Amino acid sequence: MDLTTLPVIAPLLHGGAELVAATAAALSPVVGGLAAAIAVVLLTLAVRALLVPLAVLQVRAERDRRRLAPRVAELRQRYGRDAERLQRAMQELYTDEKVSPLAGCLPVLAQAPVLSLVYALFTHASIGGTTNALLRATLAGVPLGHSLVVTLTSPLWMHAWVVVLLLVVLAIVVELARRANAHWNPAAAPDPAVPGAAATAAIGRFAPFVTVVFAAIAPLAAALYVVTSAAWTLGERAVLRRVLR
Repeated sequence: MDLTTLPVIAPLLHGGAELVAATAAALSPVVGGLAAAIAVVLLTLAVRALLVPLAVLQVRAERDRRRLAPRVAELRQRYGRDAERLQRAMQELYTDEKVSPLAGCLPVLAQAPVLSLVYALFTHASIGGTTNALLRATLAGVPLGHSLVVTLTSPLWMHAWVVVLLLVVLAIVVELARRANAHWNPAAAPDPAVPGAAATAAIGRFAPFVTVVFAAIAPLAAALYVVTSAAWTLGERAVLRRVLR
């Protein structure tokens, strides 16, 4: 089943495609061949700006978890062998502090459908049976519908540098975000005394870079979206964590 043909999704994607096309047309006299790529970036920024209230809730939940982390660790140490007693003690702690253990999950779940729709706009060659013209536009000679893999195996391989550059930027942003998260919540780091902690730490170290792999096999338009979204999130978290500490 093509999800882009569903009654609710298709109009939203068509509206997004028309908005990107109109933005690119307006920018074209000023920036020329960069218009479509800039339109992708602007739409991504606009969507992320609309989702700021959910990001605020997410950072507040992170702040509460960080504040309660020492007490949670104390409870785990005290009742670690009694799962039922530990669960009751944790529930009492969250109730007394008026904190929901699911508070951080709800904003993520609420953002997911919106971000998935935007991602679909940048990855589907057709929307509701209509060709997605956005993916025919180019950036530095590379069609926005081409991935790094496709570009390298095509006559356009000499232009693959633009995709590689985006992936390098994404890798830097991912690493900065990983370090910021580790600094913000050091209690989340695996305890070296726990069996398997080294493997868990290794997974946590490299797992964020899966995003770079996905960006490499996704269309260039989607890679632009991922890089822009990741950079926005990095800056957004830095500001909110400072304001809401």
